[in-house]
Amino acid sequence: MTKQIGFYFNSSVCTGCKACQISCKDKWDLPVGVTWRRVAEYTGGDWTENADKSYTHSVFTYYTSVACNHCENPACLASCPTQAIQKRDDGIVIIDQSLCIGCRYCEWACPYGAPQFDAEKGVMSKCNSCYDAVDAGGQPTCVTACPSRALEFGDLAELRAKHGDANAFAPLPDPSITSPSLVITPHENAAPVGSPLGKLANPEEI
Repeated sequence: MTKQIGFYFNSSVCTGCKACQISCKDKWDLPVGVTWRRVAEYTGGDWTENADKSYTHSVFTYYTSVACNHCENPACLASCPTQAIQKRDDGIVIIDQSLCIGCRYCEWACPYGAPQFDAEKGVMSKCNSCYDAVDAGGQPTCVTACPSRALEFGDLAELRAKHGDANAFAPLPDPSITSPSLVITPHENAAPVGSPLGKLANPEEI
């Protein structure tokens, strides 16, 4: 492998507009129930009444845009019994649907929920980083669609040099499971992985 590509996400500027999610569904004509990029809303905190009858609060909300992270150690690839999941020389993880038998092992193995079952075709599908555009020198549609410029895509080493190496906060899973090719600028209220301080406000969408 010559290099590893990855995504950068800046949670501090994401407004939760879901333009990234919509542009992905539109480009790949994804059926209802299949969403390769999803935007999670994480919220928590409470209001406290003070002795003088005033109130203070610790309420927070922030958004996380997540798709396939084309991990260094992709659990989906390791779980596939037919070798339908492959990792390209640039690190992009793809599914060869001609080899997929729809067993859904990859779906169960991935802690990010990236592989999703396409019931119409009877096979698995997932984000492929818009490799058609990338191979032509372009960018994934989610990146170009973001009005806040919260997403970037490129060489993982370059993204880390530019933005640091943080790659997880709640509600994302422990990054040690798969070593995701992901760099994050956390929101100022970001809770650590596994934190009990908040919850997903839109679990039906994730």
